Amino acid sequence: MYPPQVLAIFFAVATAIEALSSPLPHPLDPLSPTELTAVRSAVLASSLVSSRPISFHYVGLDEPEKADVLSPTNGSILPRRAFVIARAGGLSHEFYVDITNTSAPLVVSHGIHGGPGFPMFTTEEQVAAGRLSREYPPLKESLRRRGLAFTDVGCGVFSMGWFGKVNEARRLAKVQCFVVAGGTANFYARPLEGVTLLVDLEKLVIVGYRDRAVYSVPKAEGTDYRAGKAGPPFNGPVPAPGVVVQPEGKGFHIDGHIVRWANWEFHVGFDMRAGTVISMASVHDSDADLWRRVLYRGFVSEIFVPYMDPEEEWYFHTFMDAGEYGLGVSAVQLQPGADCPANAAYMDGYYIDADGKPVKSENIICVFERYAGDVAWRHTGVAGPIAPITEVRPEVTLVVRMVVTVGNYDYTLDWEFKTVGSIKTVVSLSGILEMKATNYTHIDQIRDDIHGTLVAENTIGVYHDHFITYHLDLDIDGNKNSFIKNTVVPKRNTGVPATGGAPTPRRSYWTVLSEVAETEAEGQVNINDTPADLLFVNLSKKTKVGNEVGYRLIPAGATATSLLTDDDYPQRRASYTKKQVWVTSYNKSDKWTSGLYAEQSTGDDNLAAWSKRNRRIKDEDIVLWYTVGLHHLPCQEDFPVMPTISGAFELRPYNFFERNPLIRIRPPGNSPNCSCSVGGSG
Repeated sequence: MYPPQVLAIFFAVATAIEALSSPLPHPLDPLSPTELTAVRSAVLASSLVSSRPISFHYVGLDEPEKADVLSPTNGSILPRRAFVIARAGGLSHEFYVDITNTSAPLVVSHGIHGGPGFPMFTTEEQVAAGRLSREYPPLKESLRRRGLAFTDVGCGVFSMGWFGKVNEARRLAKVQCFVVAGGTANFYARPLEGVTLLVDLEKLVIVGYRDRAVYSVPKAEGTDYRAGKAGPPFNGPVPAPGVVVQPEGKGFHIDGHIVRWANWEFHVGFDMRAGTVISMASVHDSDADLWRRVLYRGFVSEIFVPYMDPEEEWYFHTFMDAGEYGLGVSAVQLQPGADCPANAAYMDGYYIDADGKPVKSENIICVFERYAGDVAWRHTGVAGPIAPITEVRPEVTLVVRMVVTVGNYDYTLDWEFKTVGSIKTVVSLSGILEMKATNYTHIDQIRDDIHGTLVAENTIGVYHDHFITYHLDLDIDGNKNSFIKNTVVPKRNTGVPATGGAPTPRRSYWTVLSEVAETEAEGQVNINDTPADLLFVNLSKKTKVGNEVGYRLIPAGATATSLLTDDDYPQRRASYTKKQVWVTSYNKSDKWTSGLYAEQSTGDDNLAAWSKRNRRIKDEDIVLWYTVGLHHLPCQEDFPVMPTISGAFELRPYNFFERNPLIRIRPPGNSPNCSCSVGGSG
């Protein structure tokens, strides 16, 4: 038997070898279960908060300073820290916890939020608040009037927004109910209209109740979306089944959270509020044989969904999905072969519950190569008597996907990387409408504005908006960038050529007026106003012929802006939705376009408020905020479950490369074909 001193040496050597063999964490890696557990231990052990219990509402990575991430010194590992928002004693506490050594985590700072607004709901308090309605005598009487029992209904929490009350210290929420009996999974189609409860979330008591009017409960028949209920028989269009064949295997490689594919390398992270986070996206310039950075950090910062019904049960339906419910918390497990194709790889995510314990979400991010039959570039050349020359290159892209289900709506959030150097983001909406019960069964009965569309008997699909705002910290070939607006301007031809020669009969043309934004006030654009190219350039980097290297922002539909009046309370909270484009100076703390505390926020801490600082944005580290906006006028095809609609935008190279970066890609060979028989006698 070895003496204790020798055993100690063996243990030390083994520990050192294990540390050397383990992959070093990337400084932007999301918090691991071990780190989340260490954060919880540090907060609960801290003497800075005497009140108990402590409820955890947000725990996320406190990102290292950007300069340290981009220029690490001597290969050293950067400190790991977490940012925590927890509730205790009726206050919102903020902690920064050092977890570099997870066996000895340390609270390095503590503060108390003193302004308006509250952190995200926890899942646990939403469930508890929904259950308060059980056996609540006034609700029991309301149900009796409608011929229903407690067992027939289920209730859920709805954020109540902010409507002018100042210094409201209580965390309040509305609770509304749906009929869950009747054999359909689509309870959203059967609202208990006219009934609203008001709940104190921390005392978990009902503090208000209103039964304003009795409406017919929509019938369950024809509302279910489950395959076993909707069919058989299945008599809709049936395309022939297909498969993705990659005989040489996947073309991408995932190393921890780093994804490498074709001419792209980037980091995929996860946050309980934002969901997917894309960082350090760089594209390889094959002509120069250089990796060139495009995007430092990008994520969905907020999804604002205001409904257009001002009546008592609906006026407060003005949701901030990320800031109130959390997109990462709402991410759902992806279904192979349906949400993602057969050639996809999957990644998990971790967040905390109200007690601070890690929760694992399996397979919530998928990565796959998309073969959609698209063309990267092509040309057929015909010159005189020679045979036509045709050159075509197929386009294959890489997709990073997450699906979040916030209540009734499902959002498919894609980041698509293209070999031409583009990054395209697509948000696709499906799921269930928010529906209002009515006594109307036919549009001939309607005389007033019903604030929606009669999509079925006794069922109104309420008008609403979707505003999905992205935070995009662009680093185009470096972190000193500028924003240029190239406006297309019509001109009258004077008939006298500027370069000499004879006049021509041409009477008009258009040219470009180029304006470099100096300050944040000049970095705000409603892209529906005038046609323009919106460019993000690096003034210090030029091509061989002298053009500034850059990327172009290309909207792809869904460019709606808010139509609410500026003095309306929901619009004050989401004042940034009047314009699709905002460009701000980089600030590490400016992450959430709706503010750090979005629940019951007042608009004093949001993107529009930050921009009033009017900081310099020319030749600076700048951030693009882009909002995909849709006005949704429901129709009968959206019932009982809506087909997907999408909005998108693309960041595309603009004088970034010396020429088409795909000019040297190899022509395609013969693609394998797969003929598969199903069933058969063998």
